Amino acid sequence: MLSNTALPKYYTEFRNKVLRGEEPVNEYISLEMNRIDSLVADPNIYYDGDVVDGWARFCEKEMTLTDGSEVELLDSFKLWGEQIFGWYYFVERDIWVPNPNGGGRFEKRLIKKRLITKQYLIVARGAAKTMYSSFVQAYFLVIDPETTNQIATAPTMRQAEEILSPIRTAIAVSRGPVFKFLTEGSIQNTTGNRKDRVKLASTKKGVQMFLTNSILEVYPMAVNKLQGLRPKISSVDEWLSGDTREDPISAIEQGASKLKDYLILCTSSEGNVRNGIGDSIKMELLSILHGEYENSHTSIFYYRLDNVDEVPYPELWKKANPNIGLTVDYDIYQLDVERAEKAPATRNDILAKRFGLPLEGYTYYFTYEETLRGPAANYDGMPCALGADLSQGNDFCAFTFLFPLMNEFFGVKTICFITTLTYSKLPSAMREKYDEFIAEGSLMVLEGAILDMFDIYDIIINYIEEHDYDVRAFGYDPYNATQFVERWVTDHGEWAVFKVPQGVRTESVPLGEIKSLVESRKILHDQEMMTYTMGNAIVIIDNNGNRKLLKRKSEEKIDSVAAEMDAFVAYKAIGKDGFEWYLNHI
Repeated sequence: MLSNTALPKYYTEFRNKVLRGEEPVNEYISLEMNRIDSLVADPNIYYDGDVVDGWARFCEKEMTLTDGSEVELLDSFKLWGEQIFGWYYFVERDIWVPNPNGGGRFEKRLIKKRLITKQYLIVARGAAKTMYSSFVQAYFLVIDPETTNQIATAPTMRQAEEILSPIRTAIAVSRGPVFKFLTEGSIQNTTGNRKDRVKLASTKKGVQMFLTNSILEVYPMAVNKLQGLRPKISSVDEWLSGDTREDPISAIEQGASKLKDYLILCTSSEGNVRNGIGDSIKMELLSILHGEYENSHTSIFYYRLDNVDEVPYPELWKKANPNIGLTVDYDIYQLDVERAEKAPATRNDILAKRFGLPLEGYTYYFTYEETLRGPAANYDGMPCALGADLSQGNDFCAFTFLFPLMNEFFGVKTICFITTLTYSKLPSAMREKYDEFIAEGSLMVLEGAILDMFDIYDIIINYIEEHDYDVRAFGYDPYNATQFVERWVTDHGEWAVFKVPQGVRTESVPLGEIKSLVESRKILHDQEMMTYTMGNAIVIIDNNGNRKLLKRKSEEKIDSVAAEMDAFVAYKAIGKDGFEWYLNHI
């Protein structure tokens, strides 16, 4: 029964394990525990353990795993579910009370409401978080006496279907008394006696509960598909790890908030695509955890290692996956750790997905350590090769200066341009990153909707004169470069100007040489812009070993790396002789 003094059963068990040192937790789980302790201490918040136990019994007696086997509810599931089903509060509302003789009046009454309307689970791959979503959705579909719409969404429709899969299996097996009753009869019986008709069935629309006319459907993770819906219960899977550009959770909440006791369950593993909408949402969650603003209606369980130094210690892996050893073997994690050491291209993906460590993009070509910037350096007055990747007029333009140093070392400086329109459309996490570039001077925001190449030319020339750079070679990608190159040739002549078209024929050799120089720490950069673009650089390698830069999507900028490659091609074209005298006299 309801009590504002009772201790939550499963949280108390979990808390005692943490205090005894049996359950390692990270900083963010510790902060969430503080928030739960605040709920316990709040006299206006009530706990109802019967509802929590009812959900647990429903899962263990009625539900099955995807292979049809019985369910033994995990302690982590009970902890998460307790947050949803255990907490309630009362609000005062004016309720219309009709009179028997006509008319009526408004009376003030206390209305019981469920506290948690959104729950975020960020937990490592293999924690059975999708199964947990299935159990929550099935419970509301079967137990709720109201007619409700429920939705499940994920980056792909097939992925969202995984939430419905255990429910469909449970319907087919019908191991518990409730499902046995609900599945009696035939779905083909539409005109006969109602008692002979099936009450719960998996149909082409989704999973339907015919007694209440409720339905659980799959929807694509797109704002234009999710806006306008009024789902009472929603599951959003892999909202952080997928290639998501829009905020599906806000779109769902716009319609769901019109209903009493709605719930949005957001589950995901950590992503390896940084600074997108997922990171913007996560920034808000961290603000809640740190107490920067109060939001008691949101439950947050963010599992991860506290830092990368904890990866070699299996006893700490439960920080990232509380179900390790139950839903996924320690051996699987150990194999991934060894793979990350032997195949650096997979390192960031493994650290993100297995250990919850958010790193900068996929480093398919450059490892994380290779992208790190060095100490600040000044190359004023030195000769260099200039590379330009001008891209589209409304996108990113990048210029990279490559400075040959002694003993095959190279210094790098880059400057990039975007429009105010592009900047205004950035999500908050990406804008914060761009502000960092602006502060260090590697990014300039120009007024307007389209970049003017003549304005950019004047800025670049002033930049070169300001730093007294001696540009001895110029390499450029010909796409959208006509205006800039024509003016450069007019002012500086055609000598040492080289076109570097995109493709394996021109990119394969210089990319391989740049990789070798970066691995041996002979290319030195001191700007966060280069770290960012190197972290986004993905290279396609065909069966013959040929390489070509690839942009996975337009938001993942690699333009400074492409311009660096153009500068390196121009440097190689004129040879060391063009810089030999200077190198012999420094």
